[in-house]
Amino acid sequence: MNEGRTGIWFIGARGSVATTATIGIAGLAEGVVRPVGLVTAAAAFDDVPLVGFDDLVVGGHDVDPTPLLERARRLAAGGMIPAATVEAVARRLEAVDAEIRLVPRSPRGSQRREIELRADDIRSFRDRHGLRRVVVIDVASTEPLPADRPEFHDRELLEHALAQEGVELLPSSTLSALAAVGAGSPYVCFTPSISLGIPALHGVAAEARVPIAGQDGKTGETLLRTVLAPMFSSRGMRVLSWAGANLLGGGDGATLADPAAVESKLASKNRGLHDLLGHDVVTPLHIDNVPDLGDVKTAWDHVHAEGFLDTRITLQTTWTAYDSTLAAPLVIDLARLLSLADEAGLSGPIPELGYFFKDPWGSDEHAFARQADELVSWALQTAVRRASAQVA
Repeated sequence: MNEGRTGIWFIGARGSVATTATIGIAGLAEGVVRPVGLVTAAAAFDDVPLVGFDDLVVGGHDVDPTPLLERARRLAAGGMIPAATVEAVARRLEAVDAEIRLVPRSPRGSQRREIELRADDIRSFRDRHGLRRVVVIDVASTEPLPADRPEFHDRELLEHALAQEGVELLPSSTLSALAAVGAGSPYVCFTPSISLGIPALHGVAAEARVPIAGQDGKTGETLLRTVLAPMFSSRGMRVLSWAGANLLGGGDGATLADPAAVESKLASKNRGLHDLLGHDVVTPLHIDNVPDLGDVKTAWDHVHAEGFLDTRITLQTTWTAYDSTLAAPLVIDLARLLSLADEAGLSGPIPELGYFFKDPWGSDEHAFARQADELVSWALQTAVRRASAQVA
């Protein structure tokens, strides 16, 4: 195991994904939850020194003051999580809730000041609990993509704008990412929000010597696509079209009903498919808000391909699941793996963690089987590097 405790600082700490992950961490520590769905609990990682579940301490930022235990009970009432599990970890959830801070605002100040306030909260959390490190994970609602600005391409112009009072240039996801980097914390962007995707910021994590991973967690429909698409290519079949439809309710459904917010999500979901099959494949995709579905997400895909002697092949898939329970184990995995990366002295984007994402930073690989092999190989090599660093 890693020595010392690791903090997880969730951006969107009272949202469905973070709440589900926090319940899971508490349940794993208490021994009332099995590690089903956790990649890092598989036998392939037995020789990798990962931080233990009982050594993970959770806090975070949110804009919603609703108590975490109340949020957990709502998820249980909706059928996602057994009510008995929530009650079994209720005291732990209340302890976490005391570590969640409202996102600090500086209405008359600069965005640089707001970044510093967010970073101060992360540092304070680390110091208060004597943590070895804090991994910051953004699981907040998807933001609309900001309009391009000259400052986004010039670090000096960007820094000047950030110092100006009353100027709101960067979206919240980017402010949180810069706060994480400024606090020396490994950072995960689990959303399609722009975060550190602004060109002028591409090198900041490496400069700060912190490891980062992103972007947009691969949990359901896209996961299935990255398994199936290489099959068609490997067998020499030509995919003509791959159409998809997503139905979901809850907070994600409401957020993605906004055409501006859904734009980045649609682009992220289709990008890997085009990389695997080619850009001549027709890929219509839409996401519909169906409030009565709550947190259950249903994805339909229709694949039309061409086989030998011009024969046509059709594949139809249906994927239905609670999206938050698909995402939650992945963010726990990412916290453990980035803690290892930080322990080994790695910095900047970790390409091998692209296994977890639709639009992986630092990697053009989307085929799931290859990503899985690369992840395990990386974890074992990083474990060796960590041991060497400790000896040195």
